[in-house]
Amino acid sequence: MCRIVGIIDQNQNPEQLFRDVQLMCDSMKHGGPDDEGFFAAPGLGLQFGHRRLALIDLTTNGHQPMSDQDKNLTLTFNGEIYNYLELKKELTAEGLIFKTQSDTEVILAAYQFWGVESFKKFAGMFAFAIYDKVKQITFLVRDQMGIKPLYYAAADNRLIFASEVKAFKACSYPFEENLDWKIYFLAFGHIPHPFTTLQEVKSLDPGHFLKWDHQGNNFVIASFKEDLKPKTVFNQQEASQLIAKKLEHAVKQTLIADAPLGVFLSGGIDSSIITLLADQSIGKNLKSLSINFEEEAYSEEVFQKIIADQINGAHHSYQVKEADLTANFDQILEAMDQPTNDGINSWFVTQYAKADGLKAVLSGIGADELLGGYPSFKRVKLIRRLKRTPRSLLKLSEYIPHDKLKRISYLSYQNPIGEYLFLRGFFTPQTIAKTLNIDQKRIDQLLEDFPINKSIDFLEGEERVSWMETNLFMQNQLLKDTDFMSMHHGIEVRVPFLDQDFLATIQNIANQQRFSNRPKRLLIDAFKHILPESIWNRPKMGFTFPLQKWFLKNERIVNEKNYDGHALQLIKKFKAGKLHWSKAFALYQIAKSDNN
Repeated sequence: MCRIVGIIDQNQNPEQLFRDVQLMCDSMKHGGPDDEGFFAAPGLGLQFGHRRLALIDLTTNGHQPMSDQDKNLTLTFNGEIYNYLELKKELTAEGLIFKTQSDTEVILAAYQFWGVESFKKFAGMFAFAIYDKVKQITFLVRDQMGIKPLYYAAADNRLIFASEVKAFKACSYPFEENLDWKIYFLAFGHIPHPFTTLQEVKSLDPGHFLKWDHQGNNFVIASFKEDLKPKTVFNQQEASQLIAKKLEHAVKQTLIADAPLGVFLSGGIDSSIITLLADQSIGKNLKSLSINFEEEAYSEEVFQKIIADQINGAHHSYQVKEADLTANFDQILEAMDQPTNDGINSWFVTQYAKADGLKAVLSGIGADELLGGYPSFKRVKLIRRLKRTPRSLLKLSEYIPHDKLKRISYLSYQNPIGEYLFLRGFFTPQTIAKTLNIDQKRIDQLLEDFPINKSIDFLEGEERVSWMETNLFMQNQLLKDTDFMSMHHGIEVRVPFLDQDFLATIQNIANQQRFSNRPKRLLIDAFKHILPESIWNRPKMGFTFPLQKWFLKNERIVNEKNYDGHALQLIKKFKAGKLHWSKAFALYQIAKSDNN
């Protein structure tokens, strides 16, 4: 797990290119504290940079950027390839020779042998750039689920890329602010793909590669994702057996490391299953960690202990208090690569993982989105009924006094994004317009024109909701928040539920077997033989902090001098107990950006 950077600009002198890439690397040093490396092809105006967090092959053999033996290919890579040993065995049989034990070298060899077809063979989480000297091309490649971030700016015959948006601000090239980012942030609660806070900087689509032609100084973007296939599993027992088999294999793969790793145990279904499966693989070598609070309503310690008592490894429980949030508030804000209404929990989890001496932690992200764990899955029929209402009446919903009912107005959009914003929208267009003091028509037009993958048009019911939860909420918020908060501490977070083989299996299961009235029934049935009933037969809590109470004591959040206009009215509502803490947190970030 690392941080990568690169610039391709034939009109810039090599010394300045190196300085810029070095500054960009320095801005992301937290994400790669173990090593630093650079590569240049001066004749092409190419400069790569790399910050390393060593987890596989901890020796200097894993140094990056890495070149092949003939110096025809050079790679700067962020992530982990979990099936690298299988690929290495296959490539060795074809006559390729390896000098290191790293997965990085396997990427080079795989590309050398299979070309772009190699990208779909990689199982893991990855974002990398590979320079092909013979063909005079450079590829930017991002994993199928968008677990690892990769941002780029391509304009004026140059390409700049990095693992964080902040890195672009560290170099000498000018980047204009995206004037729409505040609208997106207040509507979604995060800045959705492909947009960023910078106008020219975009996020590369998951499962896509950008191919840069050094001769023509131009590029194309193409997908290497597998097409959706017809359902093949219609039997409940078969579906459960497949889920158990594939997840067990995914957990085993994500435990591959030459550095200490553990698992985050929240006490819920997903993390409990991951913990129990990891224990079966590495037993006493497994470390698990949990977070709890003085506020018993938020603590799941009793459920964490049930699982901790079943495993052989060491378990550590940490208590987070309101004073800890106050003491670390500035660092939490600093760790954010882009504004978000969440991420605080990830910051603390990975802080304690680092204190435990870990380099990587397994997480249960993905199960709720893939298997119907959220309340949104039960609102499918409601959406269908409401969308039969004339658009003019739906738009009038924004005048309903109740905030959640105001979101019905989003269903007036002739765009699936309206369905998502009805389910998970943050502020309504009317409130956004008042807060930012702009015309509401601009907001409605921007959101109704929001680009969304056409594959959603072929999905219905719970599978359609799953697509939105996975591709909009999870990818844009959970994975991004987890990545920049964990990498701030130099910790890698691995997500077995997003294993490519496991995902393919999920997609093959018919909707009737995959979803049911009981959230994640398929997952529960698959692991009832190891998962105690006390864990799965209880109301879902979710991993949340007592932030409603804590933020009311946070002087910067509640200081009315930080706000004006409608934002000030909203903060007063928060102080009166009539606004959720996440909205107050978002308003503070907007106010802070306006004052910078």
